[in-house]
Amino acid sequence: MISADYAYKVDQAELLYTQYTQEGAVVFQGWGTGDTEALRGKVAADQIPFMSASYSAGLLDMEEAPYNFLVGTSYSDQAIIAIRWAIDDWAAAGNDGAPSVAIIHHDSPFGQSPVEDASAYAEANGVAFTSLAMPKATDFVAELAQMQQFGANYVIIHTVSSPAAVLVKDAASQGLMDEMQFINMNWCADEGFVELAGDAAEGVVGTIPFTPPSSPVAGHEDAAAWLKENGGDLDEIGLHYTQGWWTMATMAEGIEIVVKNGDELTGANIKAALETLSNFDTGGVTSPLTFTSSSHRGNNALRLYQVEGGVWNSISDFISAE
Repeated sequence: MISADYAYKVDQAELLYTQYTQEGAVVFQGWGTGDTEALRGKVAADQIPFMSASYSAGLLDMEEAPYNFLVGTSYSDQAIIAIRWAIDDWAAAGNDGAPSVAIIHHDSPFGQSPVEDASAYAEANGVAFTSLAMPKATDFVAELAQMQQFGANYVIIHTVSSPAAVLVKDAASQGLMDEMQFINMNWCADEGFVELAGDAAEGVVGTIPFTPPSSPVAGHEDAAAWLKENGGDLDEIGLHYTQGWWTMATMAEGIEIVVKNGDELTGANIKAALETLSNFDTGGVTSPLTFTSSSHRGNNALRLYQVEGGVWNSISDFISAE
């Protein structure tokens, strides 16, 4: 395995991709939405199976991205599940009609990724919907005022942990936590967010595709054992470690199938092997994964979690996006 930090720069990722393919790499683990989407054409032309930590639905277009595979629930499916839960939660509280939902997101391709699909789902279900990009700022009081003026009952946050923590702390200081239910998508629904947000994190809901160590499942055991042998601790490192572990474990399953079949270890053969995975069991870390020659959406389901006593606790079974 060879690796390098591309510093979230698309041009650097493209240079590294070219370097590594010239060195004989036949599979890739990438990172962000901007670089993963930028590389999908080269990946397809070079027949290189590519997984990353981006769950953009744009990577599921089988004509444009036939060599990209999503192990995590897509951002679009996460947003749809969040809106679906908001509708049910609103009704369970005895309210009439449909709630109003806002999504506030990182100002990047990553942040923009689910907005169109979330808007379409909201419109189809009679939900008033708006979206706001998050500026690079030290506070989000102005954005909270916009969402309050819109009448948002539920606010979906699609960014990383640090700005999400600032946002909810601002909401708490403005007295908005009882007025708005915040729902973090996966890159800010983690242990880092809870640590940074402190008491303001209490009650925040998260769409988490990868089961956190605070809810132990069998799929945590191998990663935890490896870390223990190497001086680490899964509870301290957190859910994103298991996320990476099972992304590579899925890729390795495709590689192993090719080896067992006695076939040449090429990108095309690994892609074909991955497309035979049906209900691949991650020990409860994710909903079972299925890839076919017509779909590389591993799953469209996840559990919802809520911060209680400083820990993400499960509040649902697996919920599928419609």
